[in-house]
Formats: sequence, C-alpha cells, structure tokens
Amino acid sequence: MSKPLDDLVDLLSLEQLEEDLFRGRSLDLGFYRLFGGQALGQSVSAATQTVDPRRSVHSVHGYFLRAGDANLPIVYQVERQRDGGSFSSRRVTAIQKGAPIFSCSVSFHGVEEGFHHQPSMPQGIPEPEGLVSEQEMARKYVHLMPESMRESYLAERAVEIRHVDRIDPLDPKPREPVKYLWFRANGSLPDNPELHKYLLAYASDFNLLVTSLLPHAVSVHQPTMQCASIDHAIWFHSDLRMDDWLLYAMDSPWAGNARGFSRGSIFNRAGQLVASVAQEGLIRHREQRKK
Repeated sequence: MSKPLDDLVDLLSLEQLEEDLFRGRSLDLGFYRLFGGQALGQSVSAATQTVDPRRSVHSVHGYFLRAGDANLPIVYQVERQRDGGSFSSRRVTAIQKGAPIFSCSVSFHGVEEGFHHQPSMPQGIPEPEGLVSEQEMARKYVHLMPESMRESYLAERAVEIRHVDRIDPLDPKPREPVKYLWFRANGSLPDNPELHKYLLAYASDFNLLVTSLLPHAVSVHQPTMQCASIDHAIWFHSDLRMDDWLLYAMDSPWAGNARGFSRGSIFNRAGQLVASVAQEGLIRHREQRKK
C-alpha cells in the first residue's frame, strides 16, 4: 500500500474503548472541516465490529448533524437494535466535544440466492488510463490557491480520482447535472471484503454534492457558495475491490430551497453494479442569506 492508503486503512480500523464503544482519529484533508466520508467509513467499521461476521453490511443511511473538527478524534457509540433471523440492524452515533456530529443506521444481511437485475454500465466512457488525476488537474490552478490549501491539494492521495470531464472550478459553465469519474485505492489491499466496503463508504462522499451545482455555473471553490452534505445513503449490492478502478456515474435530478439532491451508481470494470448512493446537500449562495 502507499503511505496515504496505509494511513487511511489505519484510520478506519478504530480503537475499541468498551463494548460497542470505539474511537477513531481524524484526518485533515484541507477542507476546513472534517470530511464527511470519514464519519461514514468509520461508522460502518464500528457497526461491523458488533455483528456476526457471516453477515455483511448492505445499507447505510446517515445524517450529518454538525461540522466535525478534523483535528480531534471521534467517539462512535453503537446501539444493537436487532439481530433477526436474516438481518442485523445497528445505530451509530459519532461524537465530538460531547455532541453528535453524525448519526446513521447500518443494516447487515447474510448471503442468499435470489432474483437479479441491474442497469447497464454507461457506454462510451473513456478508460481511466487515458485520464489525468485530480492532483495533475490541481497543478494548473496551484498559483491561485490559498497557500494553506496547496499542500493538501497536491499531496499524494489514499484514493486516486480521475474525472472524465474537466471543469474549470474557478470559471464553471452551465452544463447538464451529470458527472462521471473513475476512482480506486492508491495501492493494493488485503482480501478483506469489509475493509473494501469501509473504503467505498469513505470515497462515496467525494464529488456527489457538486453534481447538483453543474447546471448553475457555480463551484464549491467560490467564496460566495456555502456547501455541505446533509444526509447520505449507500447500498452495497455485492463484494467489491477498491484497489481496482470503479466508475462513479452521478446525476442530480433536482435542486431547490438551497438544497441539491444527487445520486450515484458505482460499477466495477466488468460492468457489475456494486453500489448505489444518494445524497442531499446544502448549496446555499451566500448573497441570498438573510442578514
């Protein structure tokens, strides 16, 4: 594994403080606040450690309640809601400074035979090998970034992202609310299916909210915009490999009342739909805020 990926795997492993009580350290990605994907991934990790290993996480539904501090650890309290004949349910609350910052329900299910269908993987998408990484794209704008942000934006990442369409973050143009990108872990990972799902939960928060901004020619990097994830849901349809390229196909069918709704389908290179994601986020224009 690369050093950033090794650090991320360690970040998601958590320290057990007591039965159903865990602590995770935080990682500052240069966003001025805790990255929401960290709370997602660590919550799934905490919940999984309280469930029969024959059952695997299949869905997560969470709410971001407060901005987290990337310089402080997080305590995760797990509530064992039910262990039924086929499903297990857990409630996880992420706490900083004595207050909840994130809360989610996590559901687990064993392996069963059943009907199967899925949509086809989008066609005509360029392969990731011919695309540039986010760091390479950021170098074009490094001279315009605040000095405090430059190191984090240009540093090697635990998750490598390659955008299919290049968008100027400082001068965006109106376009359809559809976005495609490839992503994968920056290095090889052990054969631990649950670890790959923790990492996918972590990575699923990247770029989803910004899809709802595309028709409006605005960017999260513009000082007039206030953007934040409000809620997030992810459904795992099968085991997956985070150390091979995954296609994230996103669209935003609606925005209004200072909120944007986005959804995503995640496919492996064989065209198998491995996960689905949905999120609503705050997309508030600061000039419209009440005084």
